[in-house]
Amino acid sequence: MENFALIFVAIFVGYIVNQLQLLPKDAPNILNQFVIYISLPAMVLLQIPKLSFSSEVFIPIVLAWIVMSISALLIFFISKKLEFSREVTGALMLVGVLGNTSFLGIPIVHAYFGETAIPHVLMYDQLGAFIALATYGTFIASYYSNTSEINIKIITFKILTFPPMIALAVALMLMGTTFHPAVISVLSSFADTIVPIALVAVGLQLQFKLPNQYVKPFSISLFVKLVLAPLVAYGVCFVFSWDNQASLVSIMESGMGPMITAGVVASMAGLAPRLSSAIVGYGTLLSFLTTAVLFKLIV
Repeated sequence: MENFALIFVAIFVGYIVNQLQLLPKDAPNILNQFVIYISLPAMVLLQIPKLSFSSEVFIPIVLAWIVMSISALLIFFISKKLEFSREVTGALMLVGVLGNTSFLGIPIVHAYFGETAIPHVLMYDQLGAFIALATYGTFIASYYSNTSEINIKIITFKILTFPPMIALAVALMLMGTTFHPAVISVLSSFADTIVPIALVAVGLQLQFKLPNQYVKPFSISLFVKLVLAPLVAYGVCFVFSWDNQASLVSIMESGMGPMITAGVVASMAGLAPRLSSAIVGYGTLLSFLTTAVLFKLIV
């Protein structure tokens, strides 16, 4: 209960602070950068070495890519069938596919499964959602906005120099290593900041305005992201008889709300900004309900 109280209070505080304009407009970016450059790498270094090499390590990665691929194909064909505009299709291909698997995923999964589940969250997020954002997300934004060409070298450089990715590479080499208590204490202190700071940043960026003409794509996007995506993950686990913590955590991760960064990318690319923001805003709040139902169904 305490974990959920912190989640809701932190998001609410961020939303109210934004409405009252108590912080500079770039406050969400600053908080996000703190999490990306300090909090998340610390958590990766703290948690990933606790894993041991086994098939379970790869389950979150495999599920992440299968779920995102099927979601993208579904949204693409639905958008074609319903003749959505190019801008709306591009927006849905971003916010309807990419999930908030770190900023929301970490606190929500921790609340349900405890700290032992966090390494699986990090594998799903870093080797799944983040790489998809950097590659697939860049392609979608460029293709549907026609504002810039895709530069593979730049994308590769960004992935390899992304602080949590560097931390992940180091952490994977340290799997099975027991750190000195002083190192654990320092890493824990920084890692503990990820939940309140990330969730306040989420609250600062929430927007809920939705023009009437966007109701249909809005509904389809959230249905695919919050309902069909976890069903796909569950189906894959059933087919392969995966029944362990890694698979359960991955199913929960697949049902997280839309990625805020994906919404920002869509808005910056001119892909239906108000629709993208509304999907992220409402999707974030709805995901608390849908993940609660999902947890009851799979555990």
